[in-house]
Amino acid sequence: MSTPNFDQLLEAGCHFGHLKRKWNPAMAPYIFMERNGIHIIDLYKTSAKIEEAANALKTIAKSGKKVLFVATKKQAKQVVADKAQSINMPYVIERWPGGMLTNFPTIRKAVKKMTAIDKMTKDGTFDNLSKREKLQITRQRAKLEKTLGSIADLNRLPSALFVVDVLKERIAVAEANRLGIPVFAMVDTNSDPSNVDYVIPANDDASKSIELILDSICAAMAEGLEERKVEKVDAQAAGEQEDGEKGRGDRRERRRVSRNNRGSEAAEATEAPEAAEAE
Repeated sequence: MSTPNFDQLLEAGCHFGHLKRKWNPAMAPYIFMERNGIHIIDLYKTSAKIEEAANALKTIAKSGKKVLFVATKKQAKQVVADKAQSINMPYVIERWPGGMLTNFPTIRKAVKKMTAIDKMTKDGTFDNLSKREKLQITRQRAKLEKTLGSIADLNRLPSALFVVDVLKERIAVAEANRLGIPVFAMVDTNSDPSNVDYVIPANDDASKSIELILDSICAAMAEGLEERKVEKVDAQAAGEQEDGEKGRGDRRERRRVSRNNRGSEAAEATEAPEAAEAE
C-alpha cells in the first residue's frame, strides 16, 4: 500500500482550502497558513491521515464487510463510481435518498421492486401488459436504477461510509452518526470535522485531489480483499489436509482393529482343539 507523498499531494492541489472568511474554526489544526485570503492545508497531516484511514478501511475490506462511497457533487461523481466499481463496493453518486440508512428496510423494498420488474421482463409477464403499463413500469425501473442501482448488492447496512465533502453530504453523515457507523471523509476548510471518525483534510473540490486520495484508499482496500482471498484458499487447503490426515488415521485404526480381530480368531481356533483333547 503506497500513501501519496507531499509532492504528489501538492501537484494534485490537495493543499488548497476555501476563502478565509468561509472557514470553519474546527479545521484550525489542519491549516498550515493563509495566503492571498485562502487557507492552505498542511499536507504532512493529510498524508498521515490518508495512511490511517487506508489501514482502517483495509481491515474492514479484509473482514468481508462493505464500505459505502458517497459523493453527489459533479467533480467527484465519475471518479467515485469508477473506483468503487473497481473493488466491487456500493456507492451513491446521485441524490442521497433520505433515510437510506435509518430506514434501510424501505430502501431494500425499492431495490426488490427493481428486481421484480427485471423478473417480469425475463418470464414474459411484461409482454402481456398494455403499452401504457409497459411505459409506466419502464420509467419506474429507470428511476430506481438511477438512484438505487449502485446499491443493489447492499443486503445489509454498510460497515463504514466514505464521504467526499461532508458539508454537501451532511444528511448521510448524520444518519451514519445516528447508527454508529464510522465515517471516513475528505474534509475541506469550510467543513466541520467533529462528526467524522477518520478525517482526511484535503481539497474536496478538485477532481485530481479526489482521484489521488481515492486511488490510495481503494488500493488499500483491494489489498485487504486479496489477503482475504489468500486466507480463504489457505484455510481450505488446511481443511483438506486435516481431512486427509483424519482419513489416513481412520484407515490405520481400522487395519489395527482388523489385525486384532484376526489374532483373536486364530487364538480361539488354536484353543478349541486343545480343549477337545483335554476332554
